[in-house]
Amino acid sequence: MILQGTDSRAGPSFSLRNRVARAIWGVVWALLFRPSLRPMHVWRVGLLRLFGARIGRQVHIHASCRVWAPWQLEIADRVGVGERVIFYNMGAMRIGREAVISQGAHLCGGTHDYDDPRFQLMAKDICIGEQAWICTEAFVGPGVSVPAGCVLGARAVMTRTPADGAWMVYAGNPARAIKRRRLRA
Repeated sequence: MILQGTDSRAGPSFSLRNRVARAIWGVVWALLFRPSLRPMHVWRVGLLRLFGARIGRQVHIHASCRVWAPWQLEIADRVGVGERVIFYNMGAMRIGREAVISQGAHLCGGTHDYDDPRFQLMAKDICIGEQAWICTEAFVGPGVSVPAGCVLGARAVMTRTPADGAWMVYAGNPARAIKRRRLRA
């Protein structure tokens, strides 16, 4: 999908087909997705599916959520996506069952090779595990997998897949494990 060997500062980084598809999606987002009423989650999910997103049942996505490429998005059942969430999904983006992505969170799947004189654009996948919670205005960087059950605290920044494993609470910049998450029965 990304054109290789091009200077991303001087010309397009994506094929014409990709740019046209994103332009059409942008028009649909602006005219049909964004102005939809708050309870119209099924409508928004339908629009995303129309553009190739694979979305499970009982998914709530708010109208102000920005999705860069719906065809790169996979969301499992019973997921909540809050207001002003940004899915900058240049690579594949997978969100596991019963995950929550809170308002203003930014999941960014694109970066550049800063050692390349052409500043080559790179796309990397992001995976959010089942029952994970990405809190308000948190940032998940390119290539990161958030393990199942993890909490990424408000405004935390996770740029690497954590080695601490599942069911941990992370906070800060850079995000660090602060405690184990324990669900009450």
